[in-house]
Amino acid sequence: MTTSVERNGIEAALRRSWRARPVLVGCLLAVVLLAAAGWSARHTLLREAAALWIVSDAPAAADAVAVLGGGLEYRPFAAAEFYRRGLVSKILVSNIGASPAERLGVLRSHVRENIEVLAKLGVPAAAIEPFGSNLKDTYAEAVALHEWAKRTGAHTILVPTDIFAARRLRWVLHHVFGTDAAVLVPAIDPPDYTRNDWWRTEGGVITFQNEVIKYVYYRLKY
Repeated sequence: MTTSVERNGIEAALRRSWRARPVLVGCLLAVVLLAAAGWSARHTLLREAAALWIVSDAPAAADAVAVLGGGLEYRPFAAAEFYRRGLVSKILVSNIGASPAERLGVLRSHVRENIEVLAKLGVPAAAIEPFGSNLKDTYAEAVALHEWAKRTGAHTILVPTDIFAARRLRWVLHHVFGTDAAVLVPAIDPPDYTRNDWWRTEGGVITFQNEVIKYVYYRLKY
């Protein structure tokens, strides 16, 4: 049996609930509107995220341009373009470690593939020089490139890479080289995505997230 006190309490609670309903509805509407705005502006946000992450040095006259491991679709092409423009007279090709298939002769080596691409792009053999030996990662490539610079007295080296790897590569090179030489890292858009549409391809999404993780790893390790 409901007493008058209980009935009065229930009625008061209902009145408070009705008074609070506009506030709750307003909060829910605000959340919906914010989500809708975020969804409609997602492309702008994703472009801004890439713009904040990407670092790039303007290409300039240098003693050499280095083609590091990977990126066969854009690194040697950028190097050949710098050579064609007269910015460099020497193209260095990273001598990374051979895979089992390469050691068996089933696949061509990374060095061979890069040299063939450069040759087809009009770079003479005399302008191409491998550097290092069995280089396993970016840090080993940076150390080998630093040794080449010290041995030859080079003052400036160009090292093109893709847009998302540029931040990590530039940090590693500056960390290894110090003030011994200037190292410029132009950021290149790969052929399958750009800084303006990277989220539209699986490769762009995977590369971006992997480079964030690798950047943190390199900073902690070295």
